[in-house]
Amino acid sequence: MADKKSTNMEIKKNNRNRVYRYIRESDVTSNPDISYDLKISLPTVTQNTKELIEKGLVRDAGKLKSTGGKRAAALSAVSDFKLAVGLDITRNHISLVLADLKGTLLKCDRMFLPFEHSEEYYLKLNALLEDFLRENKAERQRILGVGVSIPGIVNLKREEISYSHVLKLEAVPFAYISGFFSYPCYFLNDANAGAYAEGIYQKSIERFFYLSLSSTVGGGIYDESELVQGKEYRCGEVGHMTIMPNGAPCYCGKNGCLDVYCSSARLSEMAGGSLERFFQRLEEGEAEFTEAWDTYTSYLSIALDNIRMVLDCDIVIGGYVGGCIDKHMQDVRQKVAERNIFEKGGAFVKPCVFKFEAAALGAALSVIELYVAQI
Repeated sequence: MADKKSTNMEIKKNNRNRVYRYIRESDVTSNPDISYDLKISLPTVTQNTKELIEKGLVRDAGKLKSTGGKRAAALSAVSDFKLAVGLDITRNHISLVLADLKGTLLKCDRMFLPFEHSEEYYLKLNALLEDFLRENKAERQRILGVGVSIPGIVNLKREEISYSHVLKLEAVPFAYISGFFSYPCYFLNDANAGAYAEGIYQKSIERFFYLSLSSTVGGGIYDESELVQGKEYRCGEVGHMTIMPNGAPCYCGKNGCLDVYCSSARLSEMAGGSLERFFQRLEEGEAEFTEAWDTYTSYLSIALDNIRMVLDCDIVIGGYVGGCIDKHMQDVRQKVAERNIFEKGGAFVKPCVFKFEAAALGAALSVIELYVAQI
């Protein structure tokens, strides 16, 4: 009897969750539309939408246009009923984003704040967060939590940042950092966060590899609405894949790593530290920059071909370079196509949708998803 009751409760919760997600993804909809598309009886849908309205998650949006009969009541999601913060921590900066339940980026701010693993740094970070929320009139009771994006190995099982060369961290418990904030904190590797942001919005691609080309190189696998983490949460760490045996030394102690040849710094340093300036001068046809780009994409094509051979999925180029690469995708695809023995073109390599602050947004979206899954 207890099992049957439990099963009925699970079915009811599943129906309510499906109904809410349907409404959230629609501008406006109606009970009959939901019932028809989700194949759930109209009385069940009506009961669920009534409960969602009572909880404040859905609102009555008037009436839909008549199609010949009685006009159906219009429903829409209250997207700002709850909000989530995304915080991306890098070596020299932090990025803060505010997102609503629909995943809409409401506000974004990037600030110079060199990282240090100290009480003073985390207190300063908390103060900046509170200022950010106050300036955007985000009341405390609406904040679900803070998704924290970290450049390093984030082990969810051990609940620790296992290792971050960039931030010089090792075996730091989540609880230590979250203790400085007034909101629940949820931690995510930065490349995985970027992959999550892309996955939520690129619904046409069920499975892909997200290659983050920023100050360091990383990656993440997104597969049917979930991140593939790996046994020790190191899945996707292609930055330390060897592409040139006995090549240039990497900070990890090895030689010839992808990170050495394809980090964004390899390009930006040529233009006084500005990646945007590098691409501007590339587009102006300056020989030095054209040659550098040719070399860069030659190394990049090796990695892209290797990833394609192993995973046989689309590859999304993100990170700082991904934010600037749109006009130059054909350069990359052409070189990948020359290496690929199965396909004539390189169309499986795609530019990212989110050009800036993808990691911060992905971290916020992961918090939203945890909340939505419990509705």
